[in-house]
Amino acid sequence: MTIEHSTLTKGQVRKLNALRKSFGDGIGNEAFAKWIKTQFKKPKEVRDPVAEALVAALDHLKDEKGFCLGARGYVGRLGRGKGASGFVAQNLI
Repeated sequence: MTIEHSTLTKGQVRKLNALRKSFGDGIGNEAFAKWIKTQFKKPKEVRDPVAEALVAALDHLKDEKGFCLGARGYVGRLGRGKGASGFVAQNLI
């Protein structure tokens, strides 16, 4: 199997060179090919339970004409600094 160095990242090239130096070119290339196949797995979808709770809490207001979150919505973050406490909503506009 021929490995294209131009498609590899710097860390992958280092791994390939280390395997070749330790085990030789043939076994090093085979080990790298097996290792690289394990690296490209589909990432798991991570869900934020706090964001889901906020969506569920505000779901009944989606048809209200007087309730608007703005064109880009809001970002929730923890308050920081002197006098900040709890949850602060910041507009992204």
